[in-house]
Amino acid sequence: MNWNDLLRMSINSLRRRKLRTFLTVLGVLIGTASIVVMISLGLGMQQSLYKEVEQSGGLTSITVTGSDNSDGMTTESRGSGQGTEKRIDDQLVEKISKMDHVKLAAPIYETSVILLKGSYRAQVQLQGMTPEGLKSLNMDLGDGTLPKTGTGHLELIFGNGVITDFYETGSGNGYYDTGKVPNINLMKDSLFMITDTENYNSDSSAAFGDSADSTDRTAGAGSKSDSGTGKKKPVPKYVVRASGVINGGLDDYSNNYGSVFCDLETLKQLLRKEYAGKVIPGQPQTKAGKALKGFYYTSLKVKADDIDHVNEVADVIRNMGYNVETNAEYLDSMKSQFAIVQAVLGGIGAVSLLVAAIGIANTMMMSIYERTKEIGVMKVLGCSLRNIREMFLLEAAFIGLLGGIAGNILSFVMSAAINIIVGSSGAMSMGTDSTISYIPWWLVLMSMVFAVLVGVLAGYFPAKRAMKLSPLAAIRNE
Repeated sequence: MNWNDLLRMSINSLRRRKLRTFLTVLGVLIGTASIVVMISLGLGMQQSLYKEVEQSGGLTSITVTGSDNSDGMTTESRGSGQGTEKRIDDQLVEKISKMDHVKLAAPIYETSVILLKGSYRAQVQLQGMTPEGLKSLNMDLGDGTLPKTGTGHLELIFGNGVITDFYETGSGNGYYDTGKVPNINLMKDSLFMITDTENYNSDSSAAFGDSADSTDRTAGAGSKSDSGTGKKKPVPKYVVRASGVINGGLDDYSNNYGSVFCDLETLKQLLRKEYAGKVIPGQPQTKAGKALKGFYYTSLKVKADDIDHVNEVADVIRNMGYNVETNAEYLDSMKSQFAIVQAVLGGIGAVSLLVAAIGIANTMMMSIYERTKEIGVMKVLGCSLRNIREMFLLEAAFIGLLGGIAGNILSFVMSAAINIIVGSSGAMSMGTDSTISYIPWWLVLMSMVFAVLVGVLAGYFPAKRAMKLSPLAAIRNE
């Protein structure tokens, strides 16, 4: 018998028993879909991680912070004020920028500020960066441009989700309470910005209904004590406008979803003027409460010229006494965790396919009992034992193939449904996007091969039993 005869006989045998074939294929379908969808969840999380790393500077990015705490700042220095803490200042930035294989060294200063517009208020984390540092973020601006330098006016870049941080000062209700976006156009409207959040929040008599259409930088409530007269004077407010807004809707989560950026030098000038003779928020101070000389940054973003030099540059900076984190190290640690997650999810799905394999074996055994006389006739007519084995293995393989194809179709449907449900519910607000399930083509091919292999293995022992049937006993069988 040639292969065409074997294929024809195998297909005809499956057609004659349509219901049994359908139920067996259904078992393989469910098993295949379970494995593919389970693994796709792990791959989806991995894809989200890759996008997050790319948005935070790629695999050549290095984050440097002070060695005394996590944010590179201290509230009190040791000893005489010249303590041994490792802080990030302009001298360090210049030194690292001149190191071999360093492409960029961009300082970052972060401070908490309050934004006011009409009856709305938001407290956000403002990040001051150099023009080079802002460009390295590769932000997709839907409107506007990067902040201009040397103008003396502070311009902000808003993340596409910053609008959800605003809430009404009277009711305290915001976007996540009402489901309604505040009536603010971040790109066009002027806002009041307050840097002295501690004094502003501590004043119980502060009125939060100020309009941001005024240009009076000291207007409004919130106050701090005047050391000369003992009277309280208003907390300074600065009128700020947006230079750009990151592209995306409220459901388009990214690494900069809730971020606010500005030009570092302009922010430093503003803070030095407001806090002349005082300690700027986040800056270190002596035990006597006096500000240290110089300006210190929260962190430093370093980019190596090639991924092969990342570890070398990171080790040099570590040896200088600073805390160093690289995206490559973070990615490696997360990949090992995702491998465990994928193995667990795949194992859960494999249980379904194991049940399907038992179903295939049962179907093939029943087929042998029903076709005993047919097998005996084939042997008497000279059909080789090899041909009989191949015929039953082909039937089992066809069941696996049909179940694999149908299972992958169902997997794509389930994956799309999961992503739509997760995206619409906003459950990925802490992630980078709503693609929680991702099915690459290699997974489709591997799952189909695996389904066929399971079918063949499940059909092996029934096929072996068919080979051992005695021809005369088979013919006499009723």
